[in-house]
Amino acid sequence: MPGTTRRPRRGDTPPPRTANNEAEVLRGFLDYLRTSIAAKVDGAPEPQVRTAAVSSGTNLLGLLNHLTFVERSLFLGQDVTDWQATFRAAPTDSVADVVARYREAVERANDVLDGCADLGAPVPRPEPGRPAPSVRWALTHMIEETGRHAGHADILRELVDGATGR
Repeated sequence: MPGTTRRPRRGDTPPPRTANNEAEVLRGFLDYLRTSIAAKVDGAPEPQVRTAAVSSGTNLLGLLNHLTFVERSLFLGQDVTDWQATFRAAPTDSVADVVARYREAVERANDVLDGCADLGAPVPRPEPGRPAPSVRWALTHMIEETGRHAGHADILRELVDGATGR
């Protein structure tokens, strides 16, 4: 169109092109979001990475710390007694520590999911007899949870140092 100025494209990574089976689509989108949010936090500068940019107290490091607990709870069956506390990383935790713990939780969750052939079956639990959602529900919920917080992280990271893109 004449007279318009084109803005440079951001370095966004497009959503995955996965196979047509439901499990691969769900896992593909979940891994895409997991990678996106970890990249948003990885390399963010101190102390801004843990400084609240909004009145709710939300910060980049806290978002990733929270998602680590959600992964562990949903896929590994670990108990969380205070969900609100999961939104704060310990003062001694570095960005690298929190990112590494998140990636390790994701790897362990994927190990569990690799053994789940039936999306309608409950997520396996280390302690028999504990209630668990179906694998389908857990994957869908984790996509929603990670996507929601990845959106928050997009805004927070841009406020911290101007970084944009996925």
